[in-house]
Amino acid sequence: MQLTRRALMGATAMGAVVAAGCQPKAQSPDLNALLDRISTNILKESPETATSLNLSVEKAGGPYADRLSDASREGINRYRGVMEAGLNDLHALNRAQLSKADAVSYDVVTTSFENSIEALRYEHGQGATSPYVVSQLSGSYTYVPDFLDSQHQVTKREDADAYLSRLSAFARMLDQETKMIGDDAAAGVTPPDFCIDKAIAQLSDFARKKPADTVLVTSLAGKLGAIQGFPAADRTTLMQAAEAKVRDEVLPAYQRQIEALRGIRAHASSDAGCWRLPNGDALYATALKANTTTNMTPDEVHQMGVQLAQSINAEMDTILKAQGLTRGSVAERVQSLFHRPDQMYPNNDAGRAQIMAYLQQLKTQVEAKIPDYFGVVTHKELRISRVPTYIEAGQPEGYYQQGSLDGTRPGTFYINLRDTREVPKFTLPTLFHHEAIPGHHFQISIQQEQQALPFIRSALLGFNAYAEGWALYAEQLSDEMGLYADDPWGRLGYLKDAAFRASRLVVDSGMHAKHWTREQAIRSMMEVTGDVRSSTETEIDRYCVWPGQACGYMVGRQTFNRLRDEAKQALGSKFDIKGFHDAVLTNGSTPLSVSEALVHDWTTSLAHS
Repeated sequence: MQLTRRALMGATAMGAVVAAGCQPKAQSPDLNALLDRISTNILKESPETATSLNLSVEKAGGPYADRLSDASREGINRYRGVMEAGLNDLHALNRAQLSKADAVSYDVVTTSFENSIEALRYEHGQGATSPYVVSQLSGSYTYVPDFLDSQHQVTKREDADAYLSRLSAFARMLDQETKMIGDDAAAGVTPPDFCIDKAIAQLSDFARKKPADTVLVTSLAGKLGAIQGFPAADRTTLMQAAEAKVRDEVLPAYQRQIEALRGIRAHASSDAGCWRLPNGDALYATALKANTTTNMTPDEVHQMGVQLAQSINAEMDTILKAQGLTRGSVAERVQSLFHRPDQMYPNNDAGRAQIMAYLQQLKTQVEAKIPDYFGVVTHKELRISRVPTYIEAGQPEGYYQQGSLDGTRPGTFYINLRDTREVPKFTLPTLFHHEAIPGHHFQISIQQEQQALPFIRSALLGFNAYAEGWALYAEQLSDEMGLYADDPWGRLGYLKDAAFRASRLVVDSGMHAKHWTREQAIRSMMEVTGDVRSSTETEIDRYCVWPGQACGYMVGRQTFNRLRDEAKQALGSKFDIKGFHDAVLTNGSTPLSVSEALVHDWTTSLAHS
């Protein structure tokens, strides 16, 4: 799942400072009313989230369709103030007087905010979990064009006017970030030079386009063209205004951001880890805690990864030998698959079309198995789309973008088709299962549909270790469903990705805590996974700018596996896989400690039934 700015509280660095000395009141007010008020205050500061969820103006606390977030340091601090006020109100409650369900909500929300508070003590970028305001993966240029294209709906003239206002707001965001680039650099905080280079390349690729050829203009043209009976004169006026705003406001702001990055590039370091930043060791410890919702140390994370990579590589070796590949290391034999004609797609539009058709086939295949493993399911639509070409250079192989709350815009699995050699056939099933079904699309859609959950939990909050841990567990579950029974290469792809996630624990902690170089991390991951260098570089560079985020995957999966094993042992023949999955999913995204308590409650209830 792709991380976007302010999309998920608890998975980002947004939060608030807690006032000391708050004492619980004797009587607790209505928690849900308090959470709804906090949600509205959050949405007032995050209009993109309101658009993404397609909320009413009343639910969002006011008009939002013509606005974008304030990306300045002042805007972030104001947003933090919303969190501060909400958390203070929560701490003023008497938790002991809450119902069991409300106590869970209390724990979920306070943990989310408290983790964000800790991250925001690092006052650069977006905090400890995203310390660089602009990089190859962070900054408004990485998501606003796609946001306007895929999420800003235009069905009438007012929507088009709002779109034009957002073009101006986008230019302001870029300039706000450009100022922060300079401020952070003055304090000794700059991305690694290779990350700056990628950001400059992506920004430059967009900036050199003619205004009429940018997605910001072509998207509006398509939206207006889809409105039946829209006056031609109005369409011409709007398109001229869009081109003018892109030419006179947006593209100059792109150029200013490029120049700012070039200015700090001369003094940037090639060191990959955040240890080199002010308070870097504390920053990484904070990022690990926020992203895993545990207190695991970098050394513990590192060792878990080493052990898992070794055991998974042994399984991979068994499959490779069974398929007649016996010579060379596991990585070397996996790399040979990237040259097998039966696993590769042509690196052209025909090959890309074949990949899209195969992903649709995988969707049909897994949907037939879902009723055997889940009691609660989602019927929300899943769309499969290509990563936009204007950002594909810095993006991973695939990611998921959640749909609107009302289902009018489907959830979308994005596949990166910049180079089909990076996504051979044997790697696609597990990528689909992770990002789509039964992974992110399934989990997030079920969360959105839980009417009993407070809105802040069903629609706004998320925890990295839960969400990514579930998606990695979903990869494993797909193997357990028998989806690879007649596909040994697909099962090898699943194990390769599991080794990849184990390797993330090693290289993330290696770079940020053990002073590994980028090259050390690249070599280490390639030796474990057999992945091609280009995709490995993209992954390693991702960990450089999002410290700790990649560790949530395997920490989360191992927690779900442990909880399932414990439930099986306690329940024996009463254990029900559907019930276990429902217990995990219907409560929405939670810290791992809360997930553990929920599964234990389910186990105890079933044991006594």
